[in-house]
Amino acid sequence: MTRTREPRVQTRVVHGHRRAFVQVGRGPALLLLHGLGCDHTTFSAVIERLSRRFTVIAPDLLGHGASDKPRADYTLGGYANGMRDLLAVLNIDRVTVVGHSFGGGIAMQFAYQFPQHTERLMLVAPGGLGREVSPVLRGLTLPGAGTAVAIAASPPVLAVARFLGQWAHAAGLPGTADIPGALSVLAGKRDPHEREAFLHVLRAVVDRRGQVVTMTDRAYLAANMPTCVLWGAKDSVLPVAHAEIARRTFPGARIEIVEGGGHFPHEEFPDRFTSVLTDFVRSTSPSVHDPQRWRELLRRGRTAQDRTVRPTRLAAALAASGAAPA
Repeated sequence: MTRTREPRVQTRVVHGHRRAFVQVGRGPALLLLHGLGCDHTTFSAVIERLSRRFTVIAPDLLGHGASDKPRADYTLGGYANGMRDLLAVLNIDRVTVVGHSFGGGIAMQFAYQFPQHTERLMLVAPGGLGREVSPVLRGLTLPGAGTAVAIAASPPVLAVARFLGQWAHAAGLPGTADIPGALSVLAGKRDPHEREAFLHVLRAVVDRRGQVVTMTDRAYLAANMPTCVLWGAKDSVLPVAHAEIARRTFPGARIEIVEGGGHFPHEEFPDRFTSVLTDFVRSTSPSVHDPQRWRELLRRGRTAQDRTVRPTRLAAALAASGAAPA
């Protein structure tokens, strides 16, 4: 079996902080934003495939991977600003922004703050659509979580967790679809700077009761932006029922549910992910920002019609599978 060579990691210093990223391919630009605690390698299975048709930019977000981990602004807005500035340094003006999990929240924030730089929006099991989130992540917002993560990430404990987790995953036990992804996130948290950044980011968007940040109140501003949502039916981190919230939030969005997929469908089903993203870009025209219409939407705000919830075939399918819409 031929292994795909990993693209070279590049760095640029922006605002005094080193930003790591890979940039490969030619064609329309895709900005791939990873989730909390991950880095650009979460997209390793799809970067080379996508680069055959697109210019792919996959950064390590500040506080993650090979990027610097300063005591800094780790809010969604701060990350969106950082992505705008990195793209400017790379001389890339417009992108289809693709965000996974926490990166999906950044993608929505980027589209909200910088519609003039956003051609399309693809959300992969995104955060920011509802309160529900994994109990493990809620627990990590409590006092003492840093010590618990440090112990769990230590080599002997992590080795045992990997052995047990891989056995449970291979056995197909319920709720184990996301164990490989969770273990890969945990592996990097032995480094105290990365661990501190991870917890800082987590506590900015989650507390003991669940997610605290939402983009649904501003999503009407993206009414004419092509949007695609991809979700694994067995996601144990963010419930697939949130796909129905996405349908209501972005009424014209394309919704794809990956049967058998967990929270990392781009890792588990790279062919499906690549096919959906490629077709999404090919079949839609880039969004064109109209400042006058933007101002009119802001003045009007969300209408009563926007807030009306209607049952859909998607909602019925989710309910039938046991994932009742939130």
